[in-house]
Amino acid sequence: MGVAGWRRRRVTSARALRGRGGRPEGSRGAAGAAAAAVLQKDLEEVKELLTKATRKRLRDVLMTEKHKLELEIKNQPPPKPKDVAEEDKSLLGGYTVKINNYGWDQSDKFIKIYISLNGVQKLPAENVQVNFTERSFDLLVKNLNGKNYTMTFNNLLKPISVEGSSRKVSPCHCQHDP
Repeated sequence: MGVAGWRRRRVTSARALRGRGGRPEGSRGAAGAAAAAVLQKDLEEVKELLTKATRKRLRDVLMTEKHKLELEIKNQPPPKPKDVAEEDKSLLGGYTVKINNYGWDQSDKFIKIYISLNGVQKLPAENVQVNFTERSFDLLVKNLNGKNYTMTFNNLLKPISVEGSSRKVSPCHCQHDP
C-alpha cells in the first residue's frame, strides 16, 4: 500500500472522530443513562485505539478526543431520579400549563426567578414543589384553580448550590432562588 493511501485513511479516521465527537449517529440528544453509556463506550474505544496507535499525530488526535470525552462525562448532569414531583405530574387530574412568563433578577452570588400565579399563596405548602439539581430546577404547582403549573430549567450555565437553593411563596408571587 502506498503512503498516500495510508494518509487518506488516517485523515478520514481522525476526521470521523472529530466530526461527531466519536459518537455514533443518533446519540446526540439521547437523554440520561443512555447518553452516559454511549459516552463511556466511546471513551473505552478511544483508549483502545490509543494503545494501538503508533504515529504521534494520530496519538495526539486520540488524546485530545479522550480528554474531550472525559470532560463531557464529568460535566454531564447526574441522572435525575424519578422524584415525587415527576410521579405527581403523571397522577394529577386536569391539565398542566407550562409557565413561560417569569421575571429574572441576578447578582454575582444569587439568581432569583419571579413567577406570578394568582391564588398560589392560598395553596397548602405541599402543592408547591421545587426540585433542584446542580444544573437544573423543576417547579410544580398542583391544583391551582383546577390546573397544574410547571416550569423546568435544564442545563443551567453554571452549577447551583442545591442545599442553598430555596423557594418562597409570597402574597403577590412565587419566588425561586436557584
